[in-house]
Amino acid sequence: MEKQQFKAESKRLLDLMINSIYTHQEIFLREIVSNASDAIDKLAYLSLTDQNVGLSRSDFAIRIETDAENKLLTVSDNGIGMSREEMEENLGTIAKSGSLQFKQDMDEKSKEDVDIIGQFGVGFYSAFMVAEAVTVISRKYGSEEAWMWQSSGADGYTLTACEKDAPGTDVIMKLKADTEDEKYGRFLEEYELRSLIKKYSDYIRYPIKMEVEKRRATEETKDSDKPEFETYTEVETLNSMVPLWQRSKQDVTAEEYNQFYKDKFYDFEDPVASLHLSVEGTVEYKALLYVPARAPYDYYTKDFKRGLQLYSSGVMIMENCADLLPEHFRFVKGVVDSQDLSLNISRELLQHDRQLKFIAQNLEKRIKSELEKLQKDDREKYEKFFASFGRQLKYSLASGYGAHQDTLQDLMLFWSRSQDKLVTLREYADAMPEGQEKIYFAAGESRDRLNRLPQMDLLQDKGYDVLLFTEDVDEFIPQTLRQYDGHDFQNIASGDLGLSSDDEKKDIEQKTEAAKPTLDFVKETLGEAVKEVRLSAELGGHPVCMKPEEGMSFEMEKYFQRMSPEMPAMKSGRILELNPAHPVFEALQLAVAQDQEKAKKYCQILHAQALLMADLPLEDPTAYTDLICSFLN
Repeated sequence: MEKQQFKAESKRLLDLMINSIYTHQEIFLREIVSNASDAIDKLAYLSLTDQNVGLSRSDFAIRIETDAENKLLTVSDNGIGMSREEMEENLGTIAKSGSLQFKQDMDEKSKEDVDIIGQFGVGFYSAFMVAEAVTVISRKYGSEEAWMWQSSGADGYTLTACEKDAPGTDVIMKLKADTEDEKYGRFLEEYELRSLIKKYSDYIRYPIKMEVEKRRATEETKDSDKPEFETYTEVETLNSMVPLWQRSKQDVTAEEYNQFYKDKFYDFEDPVASLHLSVEGTVEYKALLYVPARAPYDYYTKDFKRGLQLYSSGVMIMENCADLLPEHFRFVKGVVDSQDLSLNISRELLQHDRQLKFIAQNLEKRIKSELEKLQKDDREKYEKFFASFGRQLKYSLASGYGAHQDTLQDLMLFWSRSQDKLVTLREYADAMPEGQEKIYFAAGESRDRLNRLPQMDLLQDKGYDVLLFTEDVDEFIPQTLRQYDGHDFQNIASGDLGLSSDDEKKDIEQKTEAAKPTLDFVKETLGEAVKEVRLSAELGGHPVCMKPEEGMSFEMEKYFQRMSPEMPAMKSGRILELNPAHPVFEALQLAVAQDQEKAKKYCQILHAQALLMADLPLEDPTAYTDLICSFLN
């Protein structure tokens, strides 16, 4: 029996097939099972016109058998089989795909009804990643002859006549011996095989069967309090075959959607939303997407992997296809199944093409629409979702320089001081009273602290609501959006609130002129600690406050300091504002005129109080305490 050489570029090409194209050894089982599915598809297609096939759809199956003693793993099918010429052509020529040729020979209408997975003719050779030798026994449908192909790799193959009872193909893999680094024997273990079929081939359209070991109470003791158990074997179907996303929406219950999600993505809690899509047109695909109720433990770490599971004709191609999800919707779980994608030769990676971009863009729109629907129809669920993933949406909006503004701005929720609940920007704008021109917000570490800001009293008197920002990222959103519905954003703790009438502005100007000696004295006393000292009519019943110079708020200053504590601190200029209508200012003016040493202490106290109200650190807390105590003696 003469050994024949491969028709392709022999050893170097086969080494490339085995060692470079596939990144995971376990892929071999997916490829062999996919080939078996293709073979059955061909015979099933032939049975539509050939009554002699004698098999119905329920008769087709793929079988897996193990022989641990001899380290043999066999994958069998009752598909169309191969003749000697086909075995030599398809197995003797690397990168020759009989499945691709079969599909090319079909008419257009038939192509729509039959899914052929194999395209490149290299999947079979992945078996050599785990096997030291491979034997293929095949009998072509309509022939009485069977042939056996054997190879140990790149040194070539033999092809001999043999016996086989029925049409179909057996792929018998003699696994390599275990090493310290590689445990090839695991591919003979029931648990491992179950896991790989579930992971990669669960939705192959034909049953994948294997004899499994089970336990049961013996017949004699099954009714006793202490039954004895025996082991037995039973042929079991390992795959579910028909994926949920391939079924019609009308045929799937909410309970089935939720259970699929929990089983598939290992969550104990129902998702807050599910989205079942079947898209036809330029690119056809089906998808089943889920919005989880809460973030997984590693969601905000670098270890989290975003992406959807990608299938092609029921075979999983990628575990996490990140290109199908934008970063702002990275929390979405689900599957996408399409025959229209351009797969690369290993079927592990994806060519970046227009089909992929089309699906990704369409999914983004549908996810946004589903979240808006949830926000409108079930606010409680939406707020639960936002508690887990709102920070993700906020960071995506702020970090994109407005690139995702249209997608994300109406998904935001912020706490409303007036309504005492979370509201959207749309809801805030719709509730604005006549005459309000700006969207007011305050940023700080807690709502309680923000509610005590001096400017709150004035805004409350006007009937204007204030959004309370308590997360680091919140304050970056107004800078990104700049406007919403034609209204500018205004931080109440910085800049002009725009609430003073012309008469009030003129009154402050006059009071400022009259109080110039006092303001100059305060500035001279505090020196470089403040950039400016001025009067304000926006402090309500408070005597003093500290405002940042235009450009960077105090909250941003603290944020940057936390992010880079080793860097020189970036500080906003401090502007001390005094309330000319408060008795304390009157006392300050009197002290400046009569007792300037006491006036200096007043200045230091007011400066320290303004820093504390702005949640800024005191340079010397002990000196401030001593200063207060000096007034108590």
